Amino acid sequence: MAHKILIVEDESKIARFLELELKYEGYEVEIASNGREGLEKGLNPEIDLIILDLMLPILSGIEVCRRIRNSSNVPIIMLTAKDDVSDKVMGLDMGADDYLTKPFAIEELLARIRVALKREVTKKEASNSELIFNNLILDKNKRQVLINDDEIILTKKEFELLVYLLENRNIVLSRETILEKVWGFEYYGDTNIIDVYIRYLRGKIDQKYSLNMIHTVRGVGYVIKDD
Repeated sequence: MAHKILIVEDESKIARFLELELKYEGYEVEIASNGREGLEKGLNPEIDLIILDLMLPILSGIEVCRRIRNSSNVPIIMLTAKDDVSDKVMGLDMGADDYLTKPFAIEELLARIRVALKREVTKKEASNSELIFNNLILDKNKRQVLINDDEIILTKKEFELLVYLLENRNIVLSRETILEKVWGFEYYGDTNIIDVYIRYLRGKIDQKYSLNMIHTVRGVGYVIKDD
């Protein structure tokens, strides 16, 4: 699926040039010709990156950037005809990810777009790999569990069980469901194995760190509930 880029630029020739170049590179493109329109379109969660001119009618690029940053982390590359260090600093302080001064080579802009989009994908992947409960952080990619910077050593099945419970927090999970999802269809043992591993987790986490994380629902199974 193509990334969608918003161009906020009041100079129509520049906007059209950028639109053609970006579409040629396979991006979807939207255009806004003033700051207010740029702000409205920039808050659309479908936008993957914003190319934002500094000098805009109605709302300045700095103000657009500031307002977008209040509710979105979408990558923003600012463009300006000015080469003033204070303008660059102000743009970056308002949350811009990068800065280019006009005139610029389209190859440089394209390279910076690729870097910004790749960085955002990496951030999202890192964020998606983490499951957090109070001061417990579980990183699925690193297969690591930390509490207050202490690493909790878990066996493979303990880790997989904790992942499943955290991914389904506030949902009461039956022993049968846990057995199927964590141990798999090939496991033909008794569901009492779930109680054993819950006891292991409680010993290593709940009891040691007073988290009170895993709750028993009598006659059903277990749940991790938000405070």
